[in-house]
Amino acid sequence: MSIADYENNGENGFELTQPMQRDFYQHGYFIIRRFLDQEELDKVKKTLDESEITSHAYGIPDDDGSQSKLVIWSYPGSDVTGMLARCEKVVTTSEQLLGGEVYFYHAKLMMKEAFTGGRHVWHQDYGYWYKNGCLTPDLLTVYIALDRCTRENGCLQVLRGTHKCGRVDHSFVAGQTGIDTERLKHLMYKYERIHVEMEAGDALFFHSNLVHMADHNKSPLRRWTLLYSYNLRENNPVYQHHHPQYSYLHKVPDSAIKTCENYSDMSGKEFLDPSKDKTVKTEKETSGGNGAK
Repeated sequence: MSIADYENNGENGFELTQPMQRDFYQHGYFIIRRFLDQEELDKVKKTLDESEITSHAYGIPDDDGSQSKLVIWSYPGSDVTGMLARCEKVVTTSEQLLGGEVYFYHAKLMMKEAFTGGRHVWHQDYGYWYKNGCLTPDLLTVYIALDRCTRENGCLQVLRGTHKCGRVDHSFVAGQTGIDTERLKHLMYKYERIHVEMEAGDALFFHSNLVHMADHNKSPLRRWTLLYSYNLRENNPVYQHHHPQYSYLHKVPDSAIKTCENYSDMSGKEFLDPSKDKTVKTEKETSGGNGAK
């Protein structure tokens, strides 16, 4: 087993271990294999198939003329994906890693279709979230594979340990916010580049300052991933922006994922209108449709 790579350790529920915490602090991430079992994974996919979620997708251009399709929403909701966002193994683990109460910052469904899925350029999440008024990088993301993620279909790549470098300057790269290219050259020379290959149901917990990217999907296999981001309550953003300010997050037991039968009612999620997001430019905006931000 490679560094920062673990099997789901519990028949009686997932528990964060000291080695996982150590890897998060030392490397900026850790992977949990089979974080979702097959029944949980099937219920999440059923929700995506039967609900309106994917109808809210929009494209963000990359630096190579392709685009990344995504959907973003602000609150968990009461459907199966909402139960996953509020369950103990996701939320309590995030609280243990960040050292206090967290709230749901937002969710993102990334859809990299076969042959056409664009890349997401090298960046830190805090490169975006700093601009939203989060004063400290006390945020993390839980990245859940819905399909197999491999080098061939553009899996996530991270520079291990770069969360210790602090926030690096970012600027627009096509429609995305990307890391300073000169600093990136030095980071890539010093820090090990890891291809995070995952099976469906695996999860990656990673720090908001970890430098990462996802490549083009030029394979015949789609690559969909579900990302939940959490912010420390004490880090409530000082600016009103397109993601939520602090609101209490009601946790549910892990069993709620399997007992939930709501596959279609998405009320309360508040899907993002990309025109309100000042850290990206949609395909229409980069081509001149609405003007640049």
